Amino acid sequence: MTQVTVGENEGIESALRRFKREVSKAGIFNELKRIRHHETPVEKYKRKQRLKNRTKRRR
Repeated sequence: MTQVTVGENEGIESALRRFKREVSKAGIFNELKRIRHHETPVEKYKRKQRLKNRTKRRR
């Protein structure tokens, strides 16, 4: 779960910007899209291949 604490003199806009950045870093939006919409077998295969290639490159 992503949390952002707002400082005393911090505006709500900057806190919201930080929150959006943290959510995108955590990959929450991508996970939501994947869960909400039907994923065809081809899309699932491609997603797994991209993940596999990404982890292979890091080694």
